[in-house]
Amino acid sequence: MDTRITDPAQLPALFEERLNAGDVDGVLALFAPDATMRTTTGAVITGEQALHQEITGTVAAGAHLSNTPRHTLITTDTALLITDWTMQLNTPDGTRISPTGTTANIARQHHNGQWRFTLLNPLGTA
Repeated sequence: MDTRITDPAQLPALFEERLNAGDVDGVLALFAPDATMRTTTGAVITGEQALHQEITGTVAAGAHLSNTPRHTLITTDTALLITDWTMQLNTPDGTRISPTGTTANIARQHHNGQWRFTLLNPLGTA
């Protein structure tokens, strides 16, 4: 079975599926090695180690994500993915919260035809 991501519009659904399954490595496989992410706290992180820590913490918080794609704009090797999201997760004190937002994410197509997130901004323009 071919698991290459050849359509960037698949990325939000795959992110949701893998995060909800608690598959940290599966989520990270959607990112380019040098990806940068603005977290929901506003921090900007770059690279595999920082992204691994962020996703691991999100999974550990019992996160459940729902993504609803709004727009996917694609050019030759770059895509802008606008996605509405809702997430449920536990805070450190055990309170269950449900933040929402609209992403503004960038994906790039790599030399092997694979699409990967390069820039992730779950807060969009907020």
